Amino acid sequence: MSVTICQSMGFVVSALGIGGIIASTCMDQWSTQDLYNNPVTAVFNYQGLWRTCVRESSGFTECRGYFTILGLPAMFQAVRALMIVGIVLGILGLLVCIFALKCIRIGNMEDSAKANMTLTSGIMFIVAGLCAITGVSVFANMLVTNFWMSTANMYQGMQNVQNRYTFGSALFVGWVAGGLALVGGIMMCLACRGLIPEESRYKAVSYNASGRNISYRTGPYKVGSGYEPETKTRKGAGYEEAARSEDGRRSYPSKYDYV
Repeated sequence: MSVTICQSMGFVVSALGIGGIIASTCMDQWSTQDLYNNPVTAVFNYQGLWRTCVRESSGFTECRGYFTILGLPAMFQAVRALMIVGIVLGILGLLVCIFALKCIRIGNMEDSAKANMTLTSGIMFIVAGLCAITGVSVFANMLVTNFWMSTANMYQGMQNVQNRYTFGSALFVGWVAGGLALVGGIMMCLACRGLIPEESRYKAVSYNASGRNISYRTGPYKVGSGYEPETKTRKGAGYEEAARSEDGRRSYPSKYDYV
């Protein structure tokens, strides 16, 4: 029962994490304009992985996508790739995990197959969570670097510098979602241990005799009446190997040859 609960909880937590990764990738608030030195402004800028948006004080918002790929920084494209890889692995892990749930029976699937599928989905969730956390952390590092560079230029008297950007809400969603996917993957790997059948954990070792196998065959059991006289037999060379006659036929000794 505990294995089923652990597997089900791992599936639910991982599903929430993958959903959060998809949501954070699609969000536009990866970086927002810092309003510390300019709290009153008519234009508010924020950027995402796929487009940049401008919101005016009247409430009108205009977004424009990135029409170029080669013109974007390499680290920015790496963040995109990490988030996409995390989403793909997470979706594949969810599909595998659905068929691996112990509470769902599909045909005559054995517990060992479910254990392997559970372990596979758990590894996929762990890798997806690590990809999301790494992508968000790399983007956050880029923001921190640009923020302090812009701040240094402002203190040096350069007023015509670009706006400073700080962390957006998508970063926090990505961190939390990646952590949930990572925890769900660990729970799936722990549940795999309990799904392995007992007979497959301890395999018996069979020992074979090195010599030639000898088979013993017993003859028919004859019940006597108790009144027949005992006949004495004597084993000799003629008894072990029957002599052959001249015409090739086998001749057997008679009962009068052994007295």
